[in-house]
Amino acid sequence: MSVRTRFAPSPTGYLHVGGARTALFSWLYARKHGGKFVLRIEDTDLERSTQESVNAILEGMTWLNLEYDEGPFYQTHHFERYNEIIGELMDKGLAYRCNCSKERLDELREQQMANKQKPRYDGHCRNREVSADEPHVIRFRNPTEGEVVVDDLIRGRVVFSNSELDDLIIRRSDGSPTYNLTVIVDDTDMGITHVIRGDDHLNNTPRQINMMEALGLPVPKYAHVPMILGDDGARLSKRHGAVSVMQYLKDGYLPEALLNYLVRLGWSHGDQEIFSVDEMIQLFDLDGINKAPASFNTDKLRWLNAHYIRESDPKRIAHLLSPHLGDLDIDPAEGPELVAVVEAQRERADTLVELAAISAFYYRDFDDYDPKAAKRGLKAAALEPLRAVRVTLAEIEDWQRPAIKEAMDATVSVLDIGFGKLGQPLRVAVTGGNPSPDLDLTLALVGKEATLRRIDRAIDYIQASLAEEPA
Repeated sequence: MSVRTRFAPSPTGYLHVGGARTALFSWLYARKHGGKFVLRIEDTDLERSTQESVNAILEGMTWLNLEYDEGPFYQTHHFERYNEIIGELMDKGLAYRCNCSKERLDELREQQMANKQKPRYDGHCRNREVSADEPHVIRFRNPTEGEVVVDDLIRGRVVFSNSELDDLIIRRSDGSPTYNLTVIVDDTDMGITHVIRGDDHLNNTPRQINMMEALGLPVPKYAHVPMILGDDGARLSKRHGAVSVMQYLKDGYLPEALLNYLVRLGWSHGDQEIFSVDEMIQLFDLDGINKAPASFNTDKLRWLNAHYIRESDPKRIAHLLSPHLGDLDIDPAEGPELVAVVEAQRERADTLVELAAISAFYYRDFDDYDPKAAKRGLKAAALEPLRAVRVTLAEIEDWQRPAIKEAMDATVSVLDIGFGKLGQPLRVAVTGGNPSPDLDLTLALVGKEATLRRIDRAIDYIQASLAEEPA
């Protein structure tokens, strides 16, 4: 039997990290077993589903390189098929019309809760004749005896008593089918063999199995993935930071870093932390998924992202960095070669946003010095070294690292000072206090004209500071 998995998000918002992890696990399982991965958009909630959300889901899948073999399929295109199945259930006496008012159901729920009972439909219309001409919903006639056994591939054997399951609605009063009905129809029609989804769906599983068995449909294997928690132990939400996949793109994360982090969020292979996509496919299996909820750790994600920034092809990082510089109104074509800047700076940043921020000084003059750096470096004692090095740097015709280093070494030799007496103020003068590599490389990338201009500015800054000091 060929493996077929699916990812079936509802387009009522962005693609969040929990959904992305579910998609990744489903994708990996299909790839591992030479199967197919299907994308299905569950858009039957007509009031909340939007095209904008569909676009966000597709955009997120594309960014993460989770290519699907079939789809996207839209449930709103299959209403005729769902109604066909609902009609079959009605004809077989496996479903019935219900005209219970919202008021009656609300009152029933309040009574049950007051009696410390589990809120559930009481089967009021189970054996009543309700006209098709009056407002109604259609409910599945759930078995009242026996039990449903779910042999979950992650959680193990889970048993549900049918007496605890009520007659769920399978078609709303507006004629639209509900989630539990559409899922079993689509999973059957699409030949899904393995349903990998969040454990918030576990309580739906016995209801879906009952409907499939009532219709004589094949029951897929289920794997319910534990939820993701924030650092504080609460369910992951917006207050824990970015939860939208595309927000991580905006925040300067690489897709391979997020994928690597997500695969380790609840799954493990020994103590290995770094996984290429090929390794994920080779090593992933459902028995490696933990039964307990996973905790999201942004620091761990940043560590992974920094690793991929350092280890990836500098040309690719430069390509990905460019729009982040654009967000700072910097045109990377107007300055040093971006690949060279990436090679110089990438050890110093965890995200592309940080990398852009600490690299901006290569392309434009900064507005202000870092206060701490200026306090340490731009002091009265720095005036003579800065003036002297400016003269030697100005004489360089071929602005390259060897000539720059030679000019700095000559300056400290003539002044008979340690290199730090020159290096510290010169670095602050040229970078503003931003992290930077070796000073000769930094000056080479900044360029001769900008370097001399910034030394002049630093000299003026020190002189102005001295003028303001009390006599």
